[in-house]
Amino acid sequence: MNKMDIIEAFEDPGLIGAFIKEEDNSFFNWKVFLKSIYALPMDQKERAVYRKFTNRKEVPKKPVELVYCISGRKSGKSLLASCLACYIAIFEDFWKPQIRPGQKVYLPIIATDKYQAREVFNYCDGILGSNSIFRKQVIKSLSWEIELKNSVVIMIRTANFKAIRGPMYIGAILDELAFMRDENSVNPAGELIKGLLPGLITGGKLMGISSAYARFGVLYDEYRSYWGVDDPDVLIWLSDTMSMNPLYDERKIKRALSKDYSHARAEYYSIFREDLESFLSLDMIESVVIPGRWELPYDGDCSYVAFCDFSSGRRDSSVLAIVHKDEDSGKVILDRVEEKRPPFKPASVIEGFSKILEKYGVDKITADKYAIGYVKEAIENLGMDYESSKLDKSELYLEFEPLVAQGQVELLDNKGLINQLRSLERRTRSMGKDLVDHPHMANLHDDISNAVAGACVIANKEEHFAAAFWGPEWR
Repeated sequence: MNKMDIIEAFEDPGLIGAFIKEEDNSFFNWKVFLKSIYALPMDQKERAVYRKFTNRKEVPKKPVELVYCISGRKSGKSLLASCLACYIAIFEDFWKPQIRPGQKVYLPIIATDKYQAREVFNYCDGILGSNSIFRKQVIKSLSWEIELKNSVVIMIRTANFKAIRGPMYIGAILDELAFMRDENSVNPAGELIKGLLPGLITGGKLMGISSAYARFGVLYDEYRSYWGVDDPDVLIWLSDTMSMNPLYDERKIKRALSKDYSHARAEYYSIFREDLESFLSLDMIESVVIPGRWELPYDGDCSYVAFCDFSSGRRDSSVLAIVHKDEDSGKVILDRVEEKRPPFKPASVIEGFSKILEKYGVDKITADKYAIGYVKEAIENLGMDYESSKLDKSELYLEFEPLVAQGQVELLDNKGLINQLRSLERRTRSMGKDLVDHPHMANLHDDISNAVAGACVIANKEEHFAAAFWGPEWR
């Protein structure tokens, strides 16, 4: 393809413009964004827009390679990222001198899961199929990747930092970066970026796009470090929905504000939420984890307490945590974590857990107040006593926090436990106690952290020595 700048390709009705079909100059601010990251000339009006959304004084003198676009929901950021991906894949050639003949290069679209990444990917597929010039460049179009004649492959990838190592990248798009969470990693977004950068060919762009979320995580850290800073290599673009998409129905935003003000401000105005914060820092968690300790055997001199986060076996795990309180140090020691992942039959899990409890001399089970009658009946049929817990999940977490902060617990070196504790969020409320819970995303759970927190809190209350079953799915 003949070389042209991204604005020319964007506006050409025979190229990207065939898919965009711009109305009433509605993409004006987005074109300023594109000019910013490619260091293209701007007029006075465009410079004013640039300064408004970057808080920078100087316009870039060279193309920017690390870009974070924090823009409101329905602002069109996924569409713009797709246009950028297609432009890089079709028109850019900076990478050719840096690879061997026949070697493929990749442009991944990465999200928490493939379904989320598919929106950007589908836009790319639509752009490349919107005109005959682009269609001739496509060799193969599959549901997860598009291969072009010039050896470029646009592909979908999940946010797994191990899976992205190896290939050479001419660019990468990280979709909804603020929401990248994974139970297999304490910091998936940060590890993902670290894994991508060594494979990014010089001149390639790594672009994170996202709505704003809480005041923690990689996106917020980058925002704090580079917003308003005239850095030649990193650019932060912060914009609201209506500024970037003036055709959006503003009434929807007003309705959202009336229902949940903090949530809507983050979603549509890119204002990081003040009512959310990380519950436990990684440093706090690691300070009470004993490296290399995965399980402790039964000790006849100890009195054990157990807590179970019990599920129906459809979506969540059932987890048993067993602890004891050390008489000398006063610390609560986590001895064992037993997880049963779905699918499973609840009756068989209860029976299996009861055998483990018997080994540790625990014969009284305390169940959360939401547990259904079946759990109580199954437990009693196995010859154990049953009692309902007085604390709900959030209250248990709030009582667990000072035990961690003061070093009054010793936790097992359990990766799932560490990652789940790290993902917990505290939501401040204007009246009453704070609320602690895990983010409600498809790939996140808190079964292990629930069980461990419950067992530790119960053991710390010296009058309680019981086993507890927790059942959020039975509500």
